[in-house]
Amino acid sequence: MDRLSKAVRVGAILLAAWALPATAQSYHLANTVLLGEDGGWDYLTLDSAGHRLFIARQTRVMVVDAENGTVLGEVPDLNGAHGVALAANGRGFATSGRDSSVIIFDLATFAVQGRIRTGEDPDAILYDPSTRRIFSFNGDGGSSTVIDPAAGIAIGTIVLGGKPEFGVAAGNGIEYVNLEDKAEVAELDGKALKVRRHWKLAPCESPTGLAIDRAHHLLFSGCRNRLMAVSDASSGRLLTTVPIGEGVDGCAFDPGTQLAFASNGDGTLTVIHEDSPRKFSVVANVDTRRGARTLALDERSHRVFTVTAELGPPPDPTPEHPHPRPSIVPGTFALLTLEP
Repeated sequence: MDRLSKAVRVGAILLAAWALPATAQSYHLANTVLLGEDGGWDYLTLDSAGHRLFIARQTRVMVVDAENGTVLGEVPDLNGAHGVALAANGRGFATSGRDSSVIIFDLATFAVQGRIRTGEDPDAILYDPSTRRIFSFNGDGGSSTVIDPAAGIAIGTIVLGGKPEFGVAAGNGIEYVNLEDKAEVAELDGKALKVRRHWKLAPCESPTGLAIDRAHHLLFSGCRNRLMAVSDASSGRLLTTVPIGEGVDGCAFDPGTQLAFASNGDGTLTVIHEDSPRKFSVVANVDTRRGARTLALDERSHRVFTVTAELGPPPDPTPEHPHPRPSIVPGTFALLTLEP
């Protein structure tokens, strides 16, 4: 074989190796810290600059040092805490679902500074730096309450046409949100305060968690029928679905590694590599713990945080709750850190 042929062959091998899914970028459970305290939980929000995690805990928001798991304090006075958004003006905003409000709190002291009325059952919430607005997604209200974080007031309502779950900001004044009951994505104009369009996610059912690859205009919707639906946000259409674990509630995308994540209540973290903007491969289903269904991603360290507790048998069903969640063993709530 001559030198040119050898060079071509070596180059082809290297190119093929680069194009392979990043199987070496799988994850493992690196650390577990017992946080204790009673009650359920919902979304996690990471303050990457301050290395703090804000964890919704029914009646309050726990604030935890992301490096060592030390509890730094809490935001009180919530009734059905779901999500937290961190604005650029030193204020935090937390949804209080059962009394249809958003709590305003100081990011330095965690002191409550005010309360804003929203649509019924505010759940997920986000801060969009491009519009400098807060968007709460009101599950039973089928709407988004738009908040001016500087003034601390609601400035409008967007009727969504379905029951919203998690939302993300594209960085250009556009927001996206999963509509759980319609199995759709809604695209919002965050400046004009209106819905621009919807698109279907079938065969996805009950989409919950949502993540975004802003560079390639891709959305990753976690679906309760064990699928991740990948959409092209530019064209507004479903591209493909990828298998994930059961009971997903949180998704994330890491632009530094091109990995998407789905945290599943069955005790797994599904790791998916974006081989190209049209091809996706499951890298691994990493063992976490049962109930670890939400997550937060640190794009700097590439660590993934999730939480759960020891779960007991579910309480007896009632007409209001025909399928109750498992009971929670008191004092067992823990923070789990996963690393590449």
